[in-house]
Amino acid sequence: MLTEQVLRRGLKTRLLGGKVYSFESIDSTNTCAKALASCFSPEGTVVIAEKQTAGRGRLGRSWQANPGENLTFSIVLRPGPAKGTVNLLPLLVAVAVADAVQALTGVSAGCKWPNDLLLGGKKFAGILLEGALKEDALDFVVVGVGVNVNQTEFPADLSGRATSLRLATGKTVDREELFKLILERVEDLYLGTRSAGFNGILPLWHARSAMTGTTVSVQAGDAVLTGVVTGLSPEGGLVLRTNGAEQTVYAGDVTVVGFTPGNGAHAPGH
Repeated sequence: MLTEQVLRRGLKTRLLGGKVYSFESIDSTNTCAKALASCFSPEGTVVIAEKQTAGRGRLGRSWQANPGENLTFSIVLRPGPAKGTVNLLPLLVAVAVADAVQALTGVSAGCKWPNDLLLGGKKFAGILLEGALKEDALDFVVVGVGVNVNQTEFPADLSGRATSLRLATGKTVDREELFKLILERVEDLYLGTRSAGFNGILPLWHARSAMTGTTVSVQAGDAVLTGVVTGLSPEGGLVLRTNGAEQTVYAGDVTVVGFTPGNGAHAPGH
């Protein structure tokens, strides 16, 4: 089990991981982190679990991960009152995870809007953002991170769509080291936004993605919008050209035709 003592040992951060709550089993790390944040737990608090009995992804889906093989954790952030920056946080964390993975394994991961990371076109990591308002202002944000690290078998319904770092590299990956690298890179990028602004994340995300110029279908509820990706909006929305006009979407399921992860050759930081 990844304990607080183990995870904080040698951790090179100033803000993130100052307090780590580690569980062998919990319903959801995001649920626990939100409860802690509501009770004024400091920014940078982390909740990590080997097993989640009610882990979830976007749009109410479940997140399944074998105990002892993967990373599932949540981070409490208080990014300030600018609500428009919240949509950029999943992009920031995605870049941080991709950078950490490449630093540890040499494997280049691709970012897929809005919150997925891919290896060889298959998903190996996801991000879930949940926030809370207080007096109509942003009080805190909890960022949930799930990474398939050493899992080698997946449910039948995920066959062909899910992978892990071990499957991609052929080697067992050190979960403790990966966790620390992710936190350190998230902190680097997050603290950088306080002086340079969140929009600095956009070129970093683009360097990790090959979505621009591809045709996608985005399903939001019963509506489906199909178009060519032209980029991201300053707020982190996906910009599509459809029927001669540009439209921006901020949430939905994305099916990308002919998508392959970016090679990440220009991704900075390592």
